[in-house]
Amino acid sequence: MNLITVVNGPNLNMLGEREPDVYGRLTWEEIKKDLEEKASGIGCELEFFQSNHEGAIIDYLQGIGGRASGLIVNPGALTHYGYSLRDALAALDLPAVEVHLTNIYAREDWRAYSVISPVVKGVISGCGPLAYGLALEFLCGNASSGNQADARG
Repeated sequence: MNLITVVNGPNLNMLGEREPDVYGRLTWEEIKKDLEEKASGIGCELEFFQSNHEGAIIDYLQGIGGRASGLIVNPGALTHYGYSLRDALAALDLPAVEVHLTNIYAREDWRAYSVISPVVKGVISGCGPLAYGLALEFLCGNASSGNQADARG
């Protein structure tokens, strides 16, 4: 079975409560439940990690090598300035997809630039919670076909 890890950055533990008109009313627990059901149906196993601390996320990422076949990452605000997170992602030898609930390109100017995007295989932005499921489908298809392409695409 393919293990896909799902990593969320700062404030994503507050989904459903934090600015629901921007980020939606579903909680992270509800999104996880839907994602687990989807994973079960397509033959993937999931592992979840969330932290409000960049160093904790980096420590987690450094420990998934050899166990995971893919990574879904929503870096939150670290998208725009998390250079050490970017470097940790670049060092991974597995395909990664960056996801965002909102369309970062249609919001404030400072949100439109991602330091993460150049080191991941794909980016899904603006599809709400569906972004996680789309990334999962992509990664499970990639992993099951044996196509472990360079994470930078």
